[in-house]
Amino acid sequence: MTTTERLRVTHPLDPVTAEEIGEVRRITGEAGLVADSTRFVYVGLHEPDKQEVLRHRADQPVTRRFRVLLLDLESQVSRDVVVDVTAGEVVSDVRLDTATSGQLPVLDEEFELVEQLLSTDERWLAALAARDLDVAQVRVAPLSAGAYEEYPDEAGRRVLRGLAFLQPTPTDSAWAHPIDGLVAYVDTINKVVDQVIDTGAVPVPSGSGNYDDPAVSGPPRTTQKPIEITQPQGSSLTLEGNLLTWEKWSLRVGFDSREGLVLHQIGFDEGTGVRPIVYRASIAEMVVPYADPSPVRSWQNYFDTGEYLVGRYANALELGCDCLGDITYLDAVIADEQGNPRTLRNAVCIHEEDYGILWKHTDLWSGSQQTRRQRRLVVSFFTTVGNYDYGFYWYLYLDGTIEFEAKASGVVFTSAHAGGDYPYASQIAPGLGAPLHQHLFSARLDMTVDGTTNRVDEVEVVRVPMGPENRRGNAFTTSCTTLATESAAQRDASPATNRVWHIVNPERRNHVGQPVGYALFPEGLPTLLSDPGSSIARRAAFATKHLWVTRYDPAQRYSAGDFVNQHSGGSGLPAYAAADRDIDGQDIVVWHTFGLTHVPRPEDWPIMPVDYTGFTLKPVGFFDRNPTLDVPASTSAHCAGTAAGEGSHCGTTASDE
Repeated sequence: MTTTERLRVTHPLDPVTAEEIGEVRRITGEAGLVADSTRFVYVGLHEPDKQEVLRHRADQPVTRRFRVLLLDLESQVSRDVVVDVTAGEVVSDVRLDTATSGQLPVLDEEFELVEQLLSTDERWLAALAARDLDVAQVRVAPLSAGAYEEYPDEAGRRVLRGLAFLQPTPTDSAWAHPIDGLVAYVDTINKVVDQVIDTGAVPVPSGSGNYDDPAVSGPPRTTQKPIEITQPQGSSLTLEGNLLTWEKWSLRVGFDSREGLVLHQIGFDEGTGVRPIVYRASIAEMVVPYADPSPVRSWQNYFDTGEYLVGRYANALELGCDCLGDITYLDAVIADEQGNPRTLRNAVCIHEEDYGILWKHTDLWSGSQQTRRQRRLVVSFFTTVGNYDYGFYWYLYLDGTIEFEAKASGVVFTSAHAGGDYPYASQIAPGLGAPLHQHLFSARLDMTVDGTTNRVDEVEVVRVPMGPENRRGNAFTTSCTTLATESAAQRDASPATNRVWHIVNPERRNHVGQPVGYALFPEGLPTLLSDPGSSIARRAAFATKHLWVTRYDPAQRYSAGDFVNQHSGGSGLPAYAAADRDIDGQDIVVWHTFGLTHVPRPEDWPIMPVDYTGFTLKPVGFFDRNPTLDVPASTSAHCAGTAAGEGSHCGTTASDE
């Protein structure tokens, strides 16, 4: 029996199993790469090349490899390792120069370590004493350090920066009580406090942020009648392993401790076989840059994916709270920092939901009255990173539309606010502020629109001047520009010209002779607002453009590069695109930046109602006609025009009556 057979893996993109994580731990240990001081910072499936996966057939053997990032806390050595669990061997082992490569992601154990080290530091204790605060009631947020030229001694050292909050009781929300004017820089691996910067005591806001306390929220309202969502005959989706089919859609659902939810091989079948659309879809990075230039906060920016690994903080989703209806849940298996398997229960929620009208028309000439209802498949997960909670939602619609939506909630990061006009933070409660900031996401869309020969055309509307051919001045048209190289394909959205990007296959034509395609519709909200010369602009260069297009390379997976933590910048998309490769009629990856620019409101406190951002992929000539003509009319006792208790078709024609 081979290792693959023993591990019950039949497809290259099958979910990671606990047995495979155990094998990774065993193989690296036997190779002498693991000591008691070694931490498994990341373990994830090292996906095969796209063509290898596309050639795979059900009866063929599977090779499974894993990428493993190891940090030894004693030797301070960081390693990038590839392990073949099928062959039972280490394939590659690269020792990183962290002074130039950047640090591995932040460890869970470093979160508590920052507060522990500061609790005995004389400078920190003196600063708290000057504020008449008890160190036992002070919580410290361990925050990624970034990379700044004025701190050359931080190169190659693991550094976190800590901002403090007062927690008078164990159940109190510390975010309501920021201890401003104070920050500490901590070397977590050498366990040294480098600096304590104290710009002077500021009054600590005293108002409660306990949103779950009836004294704050008031009594629950009694006006809501139940809304019950039922599917008496069950859900229309089918899940075999991680292969999900629903209506005419098929895809594979994956999960990664860095990226979280990953969708593979999204395709649509009209009855003649699955037509591929997207080979791999993920949110490859997200960055949260803050706008407050004060000495204790000007460094604040967090790469929640590359520095903290959003997938490992996936919530265990609960029926009736996070998901409604007939729900299918998927667990996810990741590795803990000791290299042991850890199961994230109910990490992924899958269900279908009604989404209003799909199409409708009442025809006065023919007497036809037809209505069809839209529904969509929802694949989602929620993660909590510090004070914020993020939902990642992928939607597939009956008409071939693909949509992604990020939902941001949780608690805004707070500061003290003296009142008056401070342009870099909002006053959200008396004495309490929240700095302006952005949440910028990067979608990595490895496209396969009817195959791997794709290109991107930029399409926008154009006003036509009045003239002999436009006498009344009513004309407008569209322009189309092919983005032929990686340098040409670094673009911004333009809502004023309705700019969209068509990902087309020039080798496949629809019945009117146009190349089949999908259009990326951006929201067109602001990209990175930091100065182009800033450290964050170098490190988050992906966020300076709405669109990047690169040639497919399996090693180019992350928008800000492989090792984001304390990296000085220039990695990721600017480095990938520097080759300026031909992308016209090639195997391409589309990278899309989108997100929120958050000017906090009083209504965002003490907990923030969900804010939404995302993008849409819509078929444009991919189908020869509306692909939902075969959607049946709804039958429901709730439709109008029926006798009590009788079912009714919502779509009728004159001949039906």
